[in-house]
Amino acid sequence: MGVRSCHNFGDFRALARHRLPMPIFHYIDGAADDEITYRRNTESYESCDLVPNVLAGVEHVDMSVEVMGQKLDMPVYCAPTALQRLFHHAGERAVAAAAQKHGTMFGVSSLGTVSVEELAAMAPGPKMFQFYFHKDRALNDALLERARAAGFDVMALTVDTITGGNRERDLRTGFTSPPRLTPGSLASFATHPMWAINYLFRERFDLPHLSGHVSAGTNLATSIGDYFSTMLDQSMNWKDAEELCRKWNGQFALKGVMSVADARRAVDIGCTGIMVSNHGGRQLDGSRAPFDQLAEIVDAVGDRIDVICEGGIQRGTHVLKALSVGAKACSGGRLYLYALAAAGQAGVERALGNLRAEIERGMKLMGVTRLDQLTRENLRFRQH
Repeated sequence: MGVRSCHNFGDFRALARHRLPMPIFHYIDGAADDEITYRRNTESYESCDLVPNVLAGVEHVDMSVEVMGQKLDMPVYCAPTALQRLFHHAGERAVAAAAQKHGTMFGVSSLGTVSVEELAAMAPGPKMFQFYFHKDRALNDALLERARAAGFDVMALTVDTITGGNRERDLRTGFTSPPRLTPGSLASFATHPMWAINYLFRERFDLPHLSGHVSAGTNLATSIGDYFSTMLDQSMNWKDAEELCRKWNGQFALKGVMSVADARRAVDIGCTGIMVSNHGGRQLDGSRAPFDQLAEIVDAVGDRIDVICEGGIQRGTHVLKALSVGAKACSGGRLYLYALAAAGQAGVERALGNLRAEIERGMKLMGVTRLDQLTRENLRFRQH
């Protein structure tokens, strides 16, 4: 199966599974503990029904939106994710180019594998930098200044990784960054020679934003759970977030807000956006799905801050449901990471194109020509 045969999320996932060595695939695919929250993130959309209107004259629809001061041609953007050159040798370059082509935003992780300077030079459109708050204050200052100097538009502080989630698939496969051969994984790497050739003979794997500050993840193999638990500052609090927001002095979001109380505090410290997110089910298993939590957060702060629904999105109709509840936009990682692993830039372009086509078709079938015409009147929730 090639990329042209990928018509949906599941198709890209299947192709990624075929292309990637087992530990790499399961790093993307896996989540915490029993993966209940991971599954619920998508299932939550299925307990909500759309109620369409007809005869609305929908020949021309406008799916553009403004999020945290950025004008996007579609209401979905590529959330920042770590280690992208492990999934495809083009990594963040492919995602940036595909996002530019579709007129949307992409995020770059502190644990990114291509520098903010290079990505800024190739991608003049909207860009988000994702910030991990490290124990090393000099590293924190360097991350902020590099993102600012490169002209990134939005800073997003991840707040739900105060310790590493229990990702048992990674424990079973022995996944680390950089990858480390184990007796259990040797056969999988050997039977994926194209991945191995690209990894071994193209540019050396690196985490350029951390180089010179930490060796974990670049020269020293480590699991992501161990990295979060040992390198990030577990004393991080609201005062630290407020100070970072003040230093950035621009569009600033908290990524990983799930409670109304925290959403209100985000407004109080000067944030311009929040991502309602549980880190793709990879941190606290048993936590609520973002879509299920969205309404009460929108009702509390939606008139004062941009609320983004992040997690579990696999279809354009999922996006329309979140926007109907009151989200300004949606974002996700796996929605483009499987496509990146499957086919690089062409895969991400196709995944975003599929979503765009589904959103446009869904708007027309819902009887709306602009996203702000979507309301909760269009939704009915089934009892569990």
